[in-house]
Amino acid sequence: MLKIEQLCKTYKKGAEALRDVSLIVEEGEFVVVLGKSGSGKSTLLRCINRLVEPTSGRIFLNDEEITGASNSKLRQLRQKIGMVFQQYNLVSRCSVQTNVLTGKLASISTLASVFNLFPRVDFEKSRQVLNRLGIADKEGDRADKLSGGQQQRVGLARALMQEPQLILADEPVSSLDPATSKQIMDLLAEFNKKDGVAVICNLHLPSLAREYGTRIIALSEGRIVYDGPATELSETQLNSFYDSQ
Repeated sequence: MLKIEQLCKTYKKGAEALRDVSLIVEEGEFVVVLGKSGSGKSTLLRCINRLVEPTSGRIFLNDEEITGASNSKLRQLRQKIGMVFQQYNLVSRCSVQTNVLTGKLASISTLASVFNLFPRVDFEKSRQVLNRLGIADKEGDRADKLSGGQQQRVGLARALMQEPQLILADEPVSSLDPATSKQIMDLLAEFNKKDGVAVICNLHLPSLAREYGTRIIALSEGRIVYDGPATELSETQLNSFYDSQ
């Protein structure tokens, strides 16, 4: 499904965020990426959908190359990749429904999106998705009036609107309390199991990694230092892949 070959990213000031990263993610996998701050976790996810441009290497989704794709082709490929952000990345002044509908921006014209002219079927689907995530009653509320957990549910709903084959979740629960974190992780696990959506999720807590990940990838200084099941890691090894502060 997703194939990454010798991916490297060096920023302008010379910092090497990723060094020769190669991996394959199959359909239906729930991959957790662990690593201390600066290990390259966020850069990896952002390179996959080219929010960050790789310095070298190649990335393929279903044998279609993402790296080097034209703008129009990249737009098509991004429709298959949902993104969930640590800080939600919602348009705070807009309603919950409008934020969810932005998940369909790639499938309508720019002019239509400016005037919120989404097809009726998209409005209906947005209500279905919000109902599934338990926030249908917040449809007309401004996004900035919601709690952190509710805002992240909106972020998940936006990703689901794309009907993605892959969800990239970059520290989706780091700003949430433990109970809300589990609710969000349970939803990601549901999408993975019931919808068959592959998930790559950056996490800062080894306990969540062990509970939800079918596979763990650990990064250190931009390199993969572990790739395999959580069951083969001791607690000491698992804890070594994250910041203790």
